[in-house]
Amino acid sequence: MCEKNKQSILPITVLSNKDCNIDIVDTNIVLSLYEDMLLGRSFEDMCAQMYYRGKMFGFVHLYNGQEAVSSGVIKLLKTSDYVCSTYRDHVHALSKGVHPNSVMAELFGKETGCSKGRGGSMHIFSAPHNFLGGFAFIGEGIPVAVGASFQSIYTKQILKKTLTLSVTVCFFGDGTTNNGQFFECLNMSVLWKLPIIFVVENNQWAIGMAHHRSTSSPEIHKKAEAFGLPGIEVDGMDVLAIRHVAEQAIIRARAGQGPTLIEALTYRFRGHSLADPDELRSRQEKNAWLVRDPIKSLKKYIINNKLSNIDTLNEIEIDVKTKIQNSVNFALSSPEPAITELKRYLFAED
Repeated sequence: MCEKNKQSILPITVLSNKDCNIDIVDTNIVLSLYEDMLLGRSFEDMCAQMYYRGKMFGFVHLYNGQEAVSSGVIKLLKTSDYVCSTYRDHVHALSKGVHPNSVMAELFGKETGCSKGRGGSMHIFSAPHNFLGGFAFIGEGIPVAVGASFQSIYTKQILKKTLTLSVTVCFFGDGTTNNGQFFECLNMSVLWKLPIIFVVENNQWAIGMAHHRSTSSPEIHKKAEAFGLPGIEVDGMDVLAIRHVAEQAIIRARAGQGPTLIEALTYRFRGHSLADPDELRSRQEKNAWLVRDPIKSLKKYIINNKLSNIDTLNEIEIDVKTKIQNSVNFALSSPEPAITELKRYLFAED
């Protein structure tokens, strides 16, 4: 992050700031980001359809509007790196490589789901992908993420089993930053120089409470200063800006230089959950953010910079729609968990 923008209190679109001298991202990278964001959006739209058709039950929290944060950060990670999410976890799992079939089947409560149908929407988990899960209560995942980053240090420095540090990325919302776990874990991560990146997805609302009404210090990235780690604010609707900031944080963490706090200013396009009529936010506010749709913005960027053509983008969209429909078909045809195994997975098995 260039010095000029370091203490800015406004959303920072790093890519458009010429003073930062950021190179144009490789075409293949841009297209992969576009595909990943589109996959997340399409998946969530399908979840809404299935929920209202009675195929999903319980609380389902969608990620529409925030896709740039997930893709911009997670697509930089290695398979050996860890991701810890919240109850808004479907898209984080997809970005980490969990197959759409497994995630959709989990939402349907099927045995073929990534959590064997026992977790549902808020508890997506995948050990093979080092996806540490979604957590239903705010702040729950932060200590888990700190534990994962500690074991990375322990495995390398004490057990001498790896040559490089695995990085852990912990996602949570603006409302979580008023909780004790947030402050305690920031302190601990700096004390032990843990390879962890805290990503605050500041979508301006904690359920029905506007962010500026719930905290005495609305600029979350500045809270990092008290504990001695870098705090960076970035435009959460610009995937390339997020990718640039995240890349620097990952390099720093992997080099053993400790944690980073990233505040991504973003917005959720739907209510808090699919059971939320979304009547608290003004139409004017929603429209102001809708025109900054991160997927439409990236598509425009690709066309304007002649990185690809509309035919290629259309092919990506068709491929994504096919994957989503296949995931629904897979979930519908998958078996329910057997009643005889109701108590299975409560304890570790040999």
